[in-house]
Amino acid sequence: MDESFRNNPFTPNFGQVPMHMAGRSFLLEEMKRAFESPVRDPNLSTILIGARGTGKTALLSCLASEAEQRGWISVSTTAFPGMLEDVFEQALRRGAEFLDGKDAPRLKGVSVGQAFGLEWENQPERTLNWRSRMTDVLEAFAEHDVGLLITVDEVEPRLDEMIQLVAVYQHFVREDRKVALLMAGLPHKVSGLISGKSTSFLRRACQHRLARIEDYEVESAFRQTVEFSQKKIGDKALERAAKAIKGFPFMMQLVGFRSWQFSGERESVSLEDIEQGAAMAENDMKMRVLRPTLDDLSERDLEFLGAMLVDPGSSTPADIATRLGRSASHVSTYKRRLLDQGVIQQSGRSKVEFALPMLREYLPEYLESCL
Repeated sequence: MDESFRNNPFTPNFGQVPMHMAGRSFLLEEMKRAFESPVRDPNLSTILIGARGTGKTALLSCLASEAEQRGWISVSTTAFPGMLEDVFEQALRRGAEFLDGKDAPRLKGVSVGQAFGLEWENQPERTLNWRSRMTDVLEAFAEHDVGLLITVDEVEPRLDEMIQLVAVYQHFVREDRKVALLMAGLPHKVSGLISGKSTSFLRRACQHRLARIEDYEVESAFRQTVEFSQKKIGDKALERAAKAIKGFPFMMQLVGFRSWQFSGERESVSLEDIEQGAAMAENDMKMRVLRPTLDDLSERDLEFLGAMLVDPGSSTPADIATRLGRSASHVSTYKRRLLDQGVIQQSGRSKVEFALPMLREYLPEYLESCL
C-alpha cells in the first residue's frame, strides 16, 4: 500500500474526531474547565446545535474524550427506542471498577428473555425503575468522586425516552449529583425539544450554535494537520482549500484527505493537489451526503427547494407560496418537513435558507437528472 494512503492525517468519516478541531477552541476550553471545576459548572448541561456537516457528532466524541481524561465516566447514545437501557448498560460496563465496593450497588446477574431484568446485591428484592437504577450507579461513582457524562446525538423531541432522560437528569442536577448531559441535534429538533412542557428545564442549558467556521481558522487547522505528518503546504494552496471547504468541518476532512492522496510521497501538498482534491471532495459530498439526502425527499419537498433557487440568499414562505401557486398552509407543512430533516434552516424570524454546503449549487443538476 502507498504510504501516502496509510499516513493520511485527514479523517472524512462521520463522527470521527479530527486531528485538529477547527474553530471550536473556545467551546473546548469552556468544557475542560467545567469537567475540572470543584463546583457545578453551567456548561455541564450543554446542547450543540447545527446543520449536517457542522461537526456535531465529532465534537461530542471529542468532549467525551476530554471528560474521560479528567476522570469522568462517559457514555454515548443516539436518540432511539432503547436509549435509556443503552445508557445504563454502558454505565455499568465503563464504570465496573467503581461498582465493586462493599457498600456500592453491585450487579449480580442479568436475565434476558421476555423481560429484561437485573439483580443487585445490597438492594432489597424489588424492581427498580430507570431513575432508581441510575441513582444507585451515580451514588457508587460518587464514593470515588467520579462523575458520569451522558452524550446524546441526533436529539428527537418526539421520542418518549428522550423526554424521560431530560426529566430524570433534571432531578439528578437538583440532587447535586456529579453528572453531565451533552446533546447535539438539528436546529429544528432542538427547538422542539426545548419547547416541550416536560423538557423546559433545557431552556436554561448552555446552547452552542455550530455555525460556519471562519476561513482563517480552517487554514490554521488544515496547515497543522498537514504539518503534523511531516509535509508542507503553501499559502496559495491553503487559500484554495479554504475556498473549497466553505467553513464546513466535514468538507475540510474530505478536501484534506483527497488532496493528501494526490500529493503522494512528495514533501508538500501543492496548489494542484488541492485543486484536484477539491474536485474529488465535491463529488464525494454529492454522492455521500447530498444525493442520498435528496433521494429521501418527496416530489413536493423538491418542489419547495426548487422555488428557493430563485433567491440569491434566503427565501420567505410567502414568496415560495406565490411561485408554486400553493396555499400558505401547504408551504408551512413542507417547510416544517425540510427543517426537521436538516435540509433547510431558519434565517431570521421569517426566512429559510439551504443548510447543507453545496446544496444550492448541486440542486439544479439533481432536479434535471430526475426529469
